[in-house]
Amino acid sequence: MFLSLSNMMFMSTLSLGVVMAISAPSWFMAWVGLELNLMSFIPIILTMNNRYSSEAALKYFLIQALGSSFIIFSSSLMLMSSDISFFMILSALLLKLGAAPFHFWFPQIMEGLSWPRLIILMTIQKIAPLSLILLLMPYQQTYTVVIMSAVLSAIIGSIMGINQTSLRKIMAFSSINHMAWMLAAAIMSENMMFMYFLFYCCISSSVALIFHNHQAFYISNLIDKKESSSASNFPMFMALFSLGGLPPFTGFIPKWFIIQELNNFNMFMLFIVLLSCTLITLYFYLRIAIPFLTFSAPSFKSSLMYDLNKTNLLSSPLIIFMNMFGLMIPSLFMIV
Repeated sequence: MFLSLSNMMFMSTLSLGVVMAISAPSWFMAWVGLELNLMSFIPIILTMNNRYSSEAALKYFLIQALGSSFIIFSSSLMLMSSDISFFMILSALLLKLGAAPFHFWFPQIMEGLSWPRLIILMTIQKIAPLSLILLLMPYQQTYTVVIMSAVLSAIIGSIMGINQTSLRKIMAFSSINHMAWMLAAAIMSENMMFMYFLFYCCISSSVALIFHNHQAFYISNLIDKKESSSASNFPMFMALFSLGGLPPFTGFIPKWFIIQELNNFNMFMLFIVLLSCTLITLYFYLRIAIPFLTFSAPSFKSSLMYDLNKTNLLSSPLIIFMNMFGLMIPSLFMIV
């Protein structure tokens, strides 16, 4: 069971590590917070007790340890060259985020996790590195590297996800693509970045919860489900379209704000790359939703009532709210 006593304890120390890293007065204390966060997430992965989780835990530990060693090593270079030290710290934080060109570990580890742990990796584990990157944004070297990483993340996250059949890998490359939007938002405004991150957490968590409820790990698992003919699967289409940023769903709201700000900052090339790659990612969201909708169409038309089993009764209204609340109260997000 995911909410066991041990997992609750490790989740509390994981959250404490995030808070320590964000509020640290020095890079050493930020490193301590990141390490506490890392050592708390490893046991959460291992509670699955299978060879895939063990492999994912080992890979995650090695990658995160490499990033932490970069941060420690860069401190010894600050007296000799500040440019190199800043570049190494930023590279370490991008590695911990799974942003391109340091994305190679992210899909492999996502493939070995269950959906609840995958949600933690996509959301909570990104808070501390993103917050620390914001501290480096005033420096010109950081600005250039972040733009390059945003462009690469957008391109790699969209192209690499096209031919995937594993839902977890699709979510991994989707996360890499969304990371490009977060980095672009971080260039312009701290509020913009956290606004996009909040939307991303809600929408991606709703999609992962739907897949968890169906116990689906591949596209074929969704089509083969007997209950796929129920009208209660409508939140899946809504969540996928929202994750792709298709209007009029909630996922379009933060992209709309970032597009406006990129236009105001005259960053037209970055704007074109992000928008073009988002259209590609929308293709593989439609690749999941359209066949599923096609197979369930006859029963969907004839059934106007939700399947009132316990799971859908609790999760469907919450998922619908997550993907529609931005349209109900859009003025709350006019913060820039």
